[in-house]
Amino acid sequence: MSTVQEKTVTLHRPHAHAATPKAERWSVEAIEALFKLPFPELLFRAQTVHREHFDPTQVEFATLLSVKTGGCSEDCGYCPQSASFDTGVKASKLMELEEVLFAANRAKDAGATRFCMGAAWREPKDRDIEKVAELVSAVKGLGLETCATLGMLKEGHAEQLRDAGLDYYNHNLDTSPDFYGDIISTRVYQDRLDTLARVRGAGVKVCSGGIVGMGESHRQRAGLIAELANLDPYPESVPINNLVRVEGTPLADQAPLDPFEFVRTIAVARITMPKARVRLSAGRQQMGDAVQALCFLAGANSIFYGDKLLTTGNPDTDADIDLLNRLGMQRGTPEA
Repeated sequence: MSTVQEKTVTLHRPHAHAATPKAERWSVEAIEALFKLPFPELLFRAQTVHREHFDPTQVEFATLLSVKTGGCSEDCGYCPQSASFDTGVKASKLMELEEVLFAANRAKDAGATRFCMGAAWREPKDRDIEKVAELVSAVKGLGLETCATLGMLKEGHAEQLRDAGLDYYNHNLDTSPDFYGDIISTRVYQDRLDTLARVRGAGVKVCSGGIVGMGESHRQRAGLIAELANLDPYPESVPINNLVRVEGTPLADQAPLDPFEFVRTIAVARITMPKARVRLSAGRQQMGDAVQALCFLAGANSIFYGDKLLTTGNPDTDADIDLLNRLGMQRGTPEA
């Protein structure tokens, strides 16, 4: 092991959720050093951290339902729901309560413990929040953890959702600050941070991660993890997405990311955010079983379970169960 690598671990290994208001727990340089470790060494470190906080044989199952699809005014270059791109996704109205409850019951019966509702809005209006709050309350009544991803939140919105029973709010940072403008022009990075601050201030748990494989550099990939790991506290749930290239979006022809680089990203997220549930999220369908297994070894302990993620495909539910059985793993709610 090199001197540089030893120094990185000694100086930059953080204590989970330490109170460091203005201190940088993880520098981009320290995270770059983790990315550059030999693969066996990086996975060993990630597994060590994982076992300190979780049962490595358990994977949380969460289900994501698009309760309002398409027609979004944002221009996120990866997103088929943007009204700026012709992807074949048609705009729909917010689903009715009965439809959402039917889907939530199916998810629960299939073993999901968390139910996330996504709506393609830039930012919901007051009347939208009232309607989603009804959905949250009803799903919470089924005994499921609740999560929502609705875009940017205004003052008071997070509190309304909290009072309805919302456990988590998802709002991804997507990528590093210096690459963000290459992907999205309709909002700035600080908008995302402000929404996360409102969620945290309301006492709702934070779900925030990003997308890799959009053409970012190694340093920019490290920059995304640094932004997440230096949130105080860091997110309780961190979805890591592998770009799903959708025809009609600006990133449709982006070259695929090296699978080992994706596994490295999972491992680095685990090391830098030890108590977070690191979710193997979008892009699983393209990975294959072997790469998914490596991701579990690297510290992923949550997946989205179901045949669709908003508008893109997801592995068949039977295939997920079969993979875990073959690995001697099981579904559960891994508690930190």
